[in-house]
Amino acid sequence: MINKKETIQELEQRVRACQDILLANLVMMSETPAPTFHEQDRVRFLLDRFREAGLDYISDDEVNNGLGYLPGPEGAPTVALVAHLDTVFSDKDSHALSLGSDRVKGIGIGDNSLGAAVLASLPHLIQLLEIPINVNLWFCGVSRSLGRGNLGGIRFLLDHLEQLPDQAICIEGAPLGRLNYTSLAMMRGEIEVEVPDEYDFSRFGVMGAIVHMNDIINRILEIPRPSRPQTSVVFGSLHSGNSFHELARKASLRFEVRSESDDVVEMIEKRISQIIEEVRARSGVNIALNKIAHRSHGGLDFSHPLVQSSQKVLENLAVEPKIGPSMSELAAFISHDIPAITLGISNGHEINTLDEEMEVDLIFKGITQILGVLQTLNVEGELS
Repeated sequence: MINKKETIQELEQRVRACQDILLANLVMMSETPAPTFHEQDRVRFLLDRFREAGLDYISDDEVNNGLGYLPGPEGAPTVALVAHLDTVFSDKDSHALSLGSDRVKGIGIGDNSLGAAVLASLPHLIQLLEIPINVNLWFCGVSRSLGRGNLGGIRFLLDHLEQLPDQAICIEGAPLGRLNYTSLAMMRGEIEVEVPDEYDFSRFGVMGAIVHMNDIINRILEIPRPSRPQTSVVFGSLHSGNSFHELARKASLRFEVRSESDDVVEMIEKRISQIIEEVRARSGVNIALNKIAHRSHGGLDFSHPLVQSSQKVLENLAVEPKIGPSMSELAAFISHDIPAITLGISNGHEINTLDEEMEVDLIFKGITQILGVLQTLNVEGELS
């Protein structure tokens, strides 16, 4: 049983001795497909792990969130541990996991199969290692996080819980040292260009959807962006055409506007809408702007006890904190004025590609980090 004399390094060694629990859950979680809006198989697996650990109030809901509850002392505050279950990959992709001595390879493992596997493992580890956690814990596997999901799972959960948690820790697969406590303002959108069948090429010249999309992109790049507050426009993907010799009739651009200011995001969004209207009117092609997701800027101060406790645990583990904003489930907690942070478990490579892999050895340090932070929420300075 851990006590005030046990160091964080000693705790890490005890966590490593339980690696079979984590690795078994990691294989099962990773090899269960969970594209956004279709997380039900992972929810079933997660709830089975919660039942085996003897958690209370185990349940799911109509949007595929999975919950379990571990009570603490009477009157103790409540902390939500959250990991999103969905990945960007289709259930048609191979989800086979390759586990080596130092690397584990598989699609979606860093975002966020590893985080979900850690969530499934923590109830067992807390009880097996007799970790004293003097708070009530909600274990929440949430759905609809990525892309068009727009944090739909956690938003639904926070809108329907009878009593909101006092604090929250969001668990992401990568990177170890990640310490997010603020959220950027963000607008995520998709621009679709379609050349109609009756398009008059003799009037407008020989131009297809690619040329019109290129015009839109160039105009977006010309929008003035301040250096303070920090602001960026990210072009994430562009799809158009099928051949060398035929003009593309359709083009699709996915993009994201990020800023430390809600007003700047609103200004850029308005300007993009104006650009689209102008190009549509001049060219005669069909252009649509679909708004996929929004976030608001906000979060904790660096001096907040949750942030300071997390940083101290990372330093005691000899892990350099990687401080920056996030647009994960953290944003939903911020919108409900709930203090929250996001932590990473291990270091990854080629995240969200078919060659995605994670470093095995660091995973146990990442789990120790979560347990250490939970303890510092009870008695400041309990771990040395």
